[in-house]
Amino acid sequence: MSRLLESYSAGRWHTASDEGAPLLDAATGEEVARISATGLDLGEMTTYARTVGGPALRALTFHERAALLRQLAKHLGADKDELYDLSFRTGATRRDSMVDIDGGIGTLFSYASKGTRELPNDTVVLDGGLERLSKTGAFVGQHVYTSRPGVAVQINAFNFPVWGMLEKLAPAFLAGLPSIVKPASQTAYLTELAVRRIVESGILPDGTLQLLSGSASGLLDELTVQDSVAFTGSAHTAGMLRNHTNVLHGGVRLGVEADSLNCSILGPDVTADDPELDLFVKGVVTEMTVKAGQKCTAIRRAIVPAAMAEVVIEAISARLAKVSVGNPAHEDVRMGALASLEQRDEVRKAVQQLRASAEVVFGDPDHVEVVDGDAERGAFMSPVLLRAPKGAVEVHDVEPFGPVSTVLTYDSLDEAVELAARGKGSLVGSLVTHDPDVARCVVLGVAPWHGRILVLDRDDAPESTGHGSPLPVLVHGGPGRAGGGEELGGVRGVLHHLQRTAVQASPDMMTAITGRWTTGSQRHDDGVHPFRKSLATLAIGDTIASEARTVTLEDIEHFAEFTGDTFYAHTDEAAAKENPLFGGIVAHGYLVVSLAAGLFVDPDPGPVLANFGVDHLRFLTPVKAGDSIAVTLTVKQITPRSGADYGEVRWDAVVTNASGDPVATYDVLTLVAKEWDR
Repeated sequence: MSRLLESYSAGRWHTASDEGAPLLDAATGEEVARISATGLDLGEMTTYARTVGGPALRALTFHERAALLRQLAKHLGADKDELYDLSFRTGATRRDSMVDIDGGIGTLFSYASKGTRELPNDTVVLDGGLERLSKTGAFVGQHVYTSRPGVAVQINAFNFPVWGMLEKLAPAFLAGLPSIVKPASQTAYLTELAVRRIVESGILPDGTLQLLSGSASGLLDELTVQDSVAFTGSAHTAGMLRNHTNVLHGGVRLGVEADSLNCSILGPDVTADDPELDLFVKGVVTEMTVKAGQKCTAIRRAIVPAAMAEVVIEAISARLAKVSVGNPAHEDVRMGALASLEQRDEVRKAVQQLRASAEVVFGDPDHVEVVDGDAERGAFMSPVLLRAPKGAVEVHDVEPFGPVSTVLTYDSLDEAVELAARGKGSLVGSLVTHDPDVARCVVLGVAPWHGRILVLDRDDAPESTGHGSPLPVLVHGGPGRAGGGEELGGVRGVLHHLQRTAVQASPDMMTAITGRWTTGSQRHDDGVHPFRKSLATLAIGDTIASEARTVTLEDIEHFAEFTGDTFYAHTDEAAAKENPLFGGIVAHGYLVVSLAAGLFVDPDPGPVLANFGVDHLRFLTPVKAGDSIAVTLTVKQITPRSGADYGEVRWDAVVTNASGDPVATYDVLTLVAKEWDR
C-alpha cells in the first residue's frame, strides 16, 4: 500500500487512523498515495491557529511579514525540481507545472514586493485622507485597516495544487491571518509536499500554516465571526458552503471562485490576413490544452463574426491536430491527462450535454491516440471543438472542465456582448481586435459580467501573459456564476482580509492611534533642525518653522526665463489682470515650492540622504510679487526599511503667506539614515 498523506496540525504531523482512499496517477492509473483525515481534531487546529499562529503573525509589521514571504519564495524556488517531478503524476506536463509551481512562487515574490513598497512598516493601514469633523479641527475622522484575530481557511481545487495554495496564503499572511489549507484530494500529494518543505524550512511562525489532508467535514463548524473561507471549486459545493449556519448566521466570511464559462471574442475588424486572427486562434488552442483545459480561466466559448466562422474553425482545428496527447513526462507530449478518470467522465458527460444543440467539428471525446501511455488506464482525452447555432442554450449553461471549447457566431457587436453576458458572470473574457472603437464598445459592454478583460492585438501580444493567466497584481474573481468573490489584485487582496474601521478622535489621539502625524496635533520644536536627526532620534511631530521670505518680481521673471515657463500669468501683466483667478502677475507654483525648500533645508551633510518625491501637492492661494512666504515642516511618518541602513520619512509641508493663509500643501519624501554619529 502506498504512503498515507499526513495533515499538519497544532505544530505536528498527523496520520489518520484508517487506510484512507487511494489517489491514482492521472496518466498511468497507478496508486500514488492515500488520503484521510480520520482522527484529526479540527477544533484543536482552529484554536491553534487563533491562539498561536495569529498572535505571532500580528506581532510582525507588514514589512516583516513581506520579508518572510520573500524568504519562503526563495526557499521553494530552490526545491522546485522535486515538485516538478511529482507534478507529472497529476497529469501535468512540464509547461503545465510551470504555471502552477513557478506561478505560485512568483505570487509570493509579488506580494513580498507589494508589502514592502505599498504597505507601512506598521500593523495598521490608513485608508484615505483625514476627515475634518468639526469647525475648529479638534474632532477628526480617519478610516483604518487592522488585522482580524481569526483564521483564513482555504478550500482549493485539484487543478492548481501549488499556485492555488500560495495565491491565497500570500495576501492572508500579509494581513496577519494564519491559514488552514484544505487541498482537493486528487492532487493533495503535491500540496502536502510543498507544505512539508515549508514546515521544514522553519521560515513561517508556528501556527501560521496548517494542512488538512482529507475531508473538510466539520471544519466550518469550528469557525467563528472573525474567520473566513476562500473556496475554489464547483458551484454546487459553493452553494452548500453558503448555506452553512456559520456563514448564514455566524458571521464567517465566504469568498467563492466557482464555475466560469469564459469567452474570447474576435472583433469584426479582423480579417483572414490580419495577425489578430492568429492571436485569437493561438489563445483558444492554448486555453484548451494547457492543464488539459482544466483551468477556471479557460476559454469555453469562442465568439466570432458569422462571416469568419469557417475560417476560425479551420484554423483552430489545424492547430489542434498538431497537439500530441499522452504521458506528461514525455518530451514530445503537448497535452497530458486530466486529473482522474472520474474527471474525464465528467467532461465527456458535459460534451454530451453540449451536443444536444452543438456539433463536434474537431476531436472525438471517446477516443484519442496516446503517446507513451494507456488510453484506458490514464485519464486521456482528445481536445474537442464544437460549433453551436444561434439560440443554443447548453453552451451558456454547461461547463466542460477539460479540453473543450465551442464556437458561436454573431452579426453585430451588441449581439457579441449579449452572447458574452449569457455566461451569467465570468472570471475572464478576452477581445482580439485592432480597432479602438470596437475595444471600447465591447469592453464597456461586457465589463459588468467579468472580473478581468484582456484586449489583445498585434501591439501588446509580444508581452501579453495571455487570456488564462491570473496575475498577482490584478483581481482574480468574477460576478454571478463565477462566484462573486475576489482574490489577488495586489494590496487589494490584503485589504480584503483586514477590517476597515472609522475612528473618530482628537488630532493628538489620532496621531497616537495611527502612528502618523495628524493635522492639528502637537508639533515639537526642540531647537534642533530635524534634518540633523537620524531615525534613531527623529520623532513623529518634530517640526521646523522657517523664517519668512519675500517673493519679488525679479524672482518671478528670473524663474520664467531660467525654466522657460513663460505662461502669461507669470509674464504678461495685462493678460494676467484679465484672469479672474489672479488679477495680476503671480509666482509660479513651482517657484513657491522651490523657495520653500530653500527655507527649510539644512545644507550641511547629515542623516538626510536624499529627497525622492513629493506627494499630494496642491496650490491653494496665489502668491504675487511682494508677498512673503514661510514654511512649516513636520515629521508625518517614519518607515524604516528592512535590510537597509536607512528609512523613509514623510514630512508634512505647509507654505503660508504673511496673513497665515496656506499657499501650498504637500508631503516631502526623504531617505534618512537610521544612525548618524558624524
